[in-house]
Amino acid sequence: MGVPVPSINDIFITHLHVDHYHDLSYLLPFSAWAGRWHMPLRVTGPSGRTPELGTKAMVAGMKQMLKWHLEAFDACPIGDGYEIEVNEFDWKDENGICYDKNGVTVRHWRRSHVKDGASAYRLDWNGLSFVWTGDGRPDDLTAKYPKGVDVFVTEIQPDLARINLLKYGLPEFLFNYTVDIHHTLGYATGYLINQVNPRCGMVTHLAFDNDTLNEQSADVRAHWKGLFLYRAPDVVTVNVTKDAIWQRDAVLPAFAGQSLPPPTLLFGDPLPIATGQGVVPQPRLPREMQQEALTRELEIDPHKYYPPDVYREPLTKLPNPQLVDLRAMAQALNIDLSKFTK
Repeated sequence: MGVPVPSINDIFITHLHVDHYHDLSYLLPFSAWAGRWHMPLRVTGPSGRTPELGTKAMVAGMKQMLKWHLEAFDACPIGDGYEIEVNEFDWKDENGICYDKNGVTVRHWRRSHVKDGASAYRLDWNGLSFVWTGDGRPDDLTAKYPKGVDVFVTEIQPDLARINLLKYGLPEFLFNYTVDIHHTLGYATGYLINQVNPRCGMVTHLAFDNDTLNEQSADVRAHWKGLFLYRAPDVVTVNVTKDAIWQRDAVLPAFAGQSLPPPTLLFGDPLPIATGQGVVPQPRLPREMQQEALTRELEIDPHKYYPPDVYREPLTKLPNPQLVDLRAMAQALNIDLSKFTK
């Protein structure tokens, strides 16, 4: 979507089901490699009933899981890119504030999702508001704290037990039991949205590989008559003003370089425009510190596979200091650095 990976600063996790947080294990090492050298990734999420069931423990375990990967990438310029600031709030803290910066306030409350520690979020900024409930059963707190919100995004679970039986052989009771202790079926979704009475109700947690949208809409419309939109988890843009709300498919350019901000995240702010050069962090664990020499000696000589007219001597060590030409980077992206420097 044209968002530079290193510019993603804050991640809010509703609960620790793996499909709701595990992109983090990909984002962390590759955003560090892509230029998050001096800015920690900030992760906000709930505690658990015990310390080992909270967001802090998840992040610590994830970094242990990634140990081989992180050390291998430490042969590249990483700087402080592996740092993660974990803001773990008490999942029992009803409507507590977990973020309050630059006019943005984010509050949270518990959700009923089988296991203690699932939470919902409400964001308020500049007189506008947004709620993302995450997964869970319909509950009184999720009817109370989003009251009158501009955009209310909650889950809808299609009632597909019979279809799953016919399509996959999955027993109906297994599907129904799972959704009835975890999720919100269509009628309940419509009822909950109606209790909240938002300017716009949206739903997530459904696939588009079956012909159930008409039925889902009918379920919701049994209770909610206002603006209702699907596709909350997909690549869509929702524009919100005090007067109007509208949704459209996000435009995905083949190359988003024209929209990228200047590379301030790499080298701090303001850019060192006086010299036009930025200093790249030195690898903390060069491969000579992580690998036996014999392994490198077994590598095939590049002369054997490079055609002679395109041979390039492999770069296996970075100069100290390693400099990068910021002016050349900006020129390649058609960025006028004078707008961003003092």
